Amino acid sequence: MSRRTVFFVSDQTGVTAETMGHSLMTQFEGVEFRAVTLPFVSSVDKAHEAVRRINGAGADGLRPIVFSTLVQDELREIVMQADGLFLDFFAAFVGPLERELALRSTHRAGRAHGIADLAAYTTRINATNFALANDDGVGGDYAHADVVLIGVSRVGKTPTCVYMALQYGVFTANYPLTEEDLETGKLPARLEAHRDKLYALTIKPERLQQIRSERRPDSRYASRPQVQYELRAAEALFARYRIPSLETTECSIEEIASRILNTTGIERRLRP
Repeated sequence: MSRRTVFFVSDQTGVTAETMGHSLMTQFEGVEFRAVTLPFVSSVDKAHEAVRRINGAGADGLRPIVFSTLVQDELREIVMQADGLFLDFFAAFVGPLERELALRSTHRAGRAHGIADLAAYTTRINATNFALANDDGVGGDYAHADVVLIGVSRVGKTPTCVYMALQYGVFTANYPLTEEDLETGKLPARLEAHRDKLYALTIKPERLQQIRSERRPDSRYASRPQVQYELRAAEALFARYRIPSLETTECSIEEIASRILNTTGIERRLRP
């Protein structure tokens, strides 16, 4: 397997370069990528230092790949001189947009991840606080939730709730179905009044056993019979109450969140 060094260069956090770059790299199998993020390249000196690091990574004869979201032309031109494949997201998209809109872009760094929109930032914080306060059955403020995720332990409820809060400003809560809940075959009383907000997550037994074994090895909690019983009982409950569900084995958190929003029609308060 070949190995290539990949740099994500940005005058701010580097999140945009990382996200877009990683999305592109997943399309290439058989290559091991070593990722290096160079954030806050916001001066000429830092741009020259970035060039030195990029050039140093090419000592093995394979030039690095550089994903850039540098906004300032002067800094971009410096980093472009590095001995690597320079892929400039801003040049690829800002130029065509300027021509289409007949308008010069501001070329201001930090607009995507700053606090320019205080209302949006406040919404993000409030949604995240709500998700944390109503995680794993704690809190139980389901009346103010946009969606309540249910499922057995370790199917991805908590990370999905936090992601939806951070990315979309959606107020999320989650409830873990315990063995006691499953034995009754009935929806927990706390959820009964909020059936229209429920969305279920499930997973293949093999994957759930693997996840639980990493958390509590050689335990009943992670045993194959226990995992199979809980999933079978939970899925029967979802079917009985006609709760929409998603099998998450092959899904990333991003995909789970997107599918939930698409299926339920919940309105996003924020746009990534």
